[in-house]
Amino acid sequence: MTNNTVDVVLIGGGVMSATLGTLIKQVQPDWTMEIFESRPEVATESSNAWNNAGTGHAALCELNYMPEAADGSLSPAKAIDINEQFQLSRQWWSSLVRQGVLGEPASFINATPHMTFVRGEANVDYLRRRFEILKREPLFSDMEYSEDPAQIAEWAPLLVDRRSKDEVFAATRSESGTDVDFGAVTRQLIDHLVAAGARLHLDTPVKSLKRRADGSWDVGVKAISGVGVRNVNAKFVFVGAGGGALQLLQSSGIPEIRGFGGFPISGKFLKCDKPEIVSQHHAKVYGKAAVGAPPMSVPHLDTRVVDGKMSLLFGPYAGFSPNFLKKGSWWDLPGSVRPHNLGPMLKVGLTEFSLEKYLVGEVLASREQQMRTLREYMPTARTEDWEMITAGQRVQVMKKDPKKGGILQFGTEVITGGEGTIAGLLGASPGASTAVHAMLGVLSRCFPEQFEQRWRAEFVRHVPAFGTGLNGDPAAAAASLAETAEVLGLAPVTA
Repeated sequence: MTNNTVDVVLIGGGVMSATLGTLIKQVQPDWTMEIFESRPEVATESSNAWNNAGTGHAALCELNYMPEAADGSLSPAKAIDINEQFQLSRQWWSSLVRQGVLGEPASFINATPHMTFVRGEANVDYLRRRFEILKREPLFSDMEYSEDPAQIAEWAPLLVDRRSKDEVFAATRSESGTDVDFGAVTRQLIDHLVAAGARLHLDTPVKSLKRRADGSWDVGVKAISGVGVRNVNAKFVFVGAGGGALQLLQSSGIPEIRGFGGFPISGKFLKCDKPEIVSQHHAKVYGKAAVGAPPMSVPHLDTRVVDGKMSLLFGPYAGFSPNFLKKGSWWDLPGSVRPHNLGPMLKVGLTEFSLEKYLVGEVLASREQQMRTLREYMPTARTEDWEMITAGQRVQVMKKDPKKGGILQFGTEVITGGEGTIAGLLGASPGASTAVHAMLGVLSRCFPEQFEQRWRAEFVRHVPAFGTGLNGDPAAAAASLAETAEVLGLAPVTA
């Protein structure tokens, strides 16, 4: 190794890099670390509070984590798995608050009930059966169900006000839900990393990744002069660059990225800041996705708390742009096409007709059509009270499939290569909510000996549920939920 080799390079100043860097510093405080962010500030893309819905994804309200099978059966397995992953984040954040790494909990997390609201006999029947299954699971034990308009109006008045008395609807509610400002989490973690010796380079895009014969990586970054590229040598590289991760991993030449492509979906939200309206709604209310719509486009009416101010968001409204980042280039999508991923990408394009139809409809939707969608959840919504804001880009994973040739995958996927010297994250939701689980996975895959021999015990000290879970032990689940709620200031909300 050369004398100027650093131990770790983190590409991207988002919640994934911030989480991974902090985990590494907990077990290897002596390792040198450099962080490269292409924008003038960290957390400006998907981690930014206004570029996502801030849902602490725990499957309390998201129906796509418990879909109905062809035979009508329901399995809670995926919902439990997602909730378990979020509990790791809650435990780790609680530990960091105790240590002073994260500041006042209200600066990044707030108690916000998670609700599901459905209409029509078939959907009500599905929600009732879902509730009957989940209420028996320890991590979902606080879930309530109602078909009573008066009860639902107590939980969320805006859902019921001026709704037709003949309409059939139902809702579930979990007080243990949260609203999370992942931008604030990111900024606080990176501030801690810098204070611990990490070097942060802003407005410094990474251009290339090339592996040396000795196994280390030359990370090509924009030169300080702004002209040309300079190399930073690293023993380990993490590509947490959001939509930009695909092309950087492609430039690395690792075989593990072959066959992967990306399909960008842009999003928008309607936002309301009027106190007289915002004060009437305190919940994140998820519905059912339209036929053919991707899971990330499930409509929801959300309380958001950003910088201490409450707002309401409704959406997301989908759109299409070839950009892989909100501040990216129209060349991102065509520039990511390679001989090895062309087949899977074409296969997805030829088979995802319902998604393509949905996106065309969303792009062409008028303002009044957008408001009609909102009024399905909030009948009293007035056009003049809501403004449209642009959210972040979500690049969904396209990859080879032995049976179908190519599939579009929703969720996140960790790619590791170079004998554990490089890793990257592709995909989108639930993303940030499960960052601790994902990044512990990166460390266990890339540093298996250190992880098992020295690091695991330290991580378990900060995240007791790691490796064991909570849902299988009702007492442990109740104790963890209560303890993290106390540390994070998540007192239940009184209806």
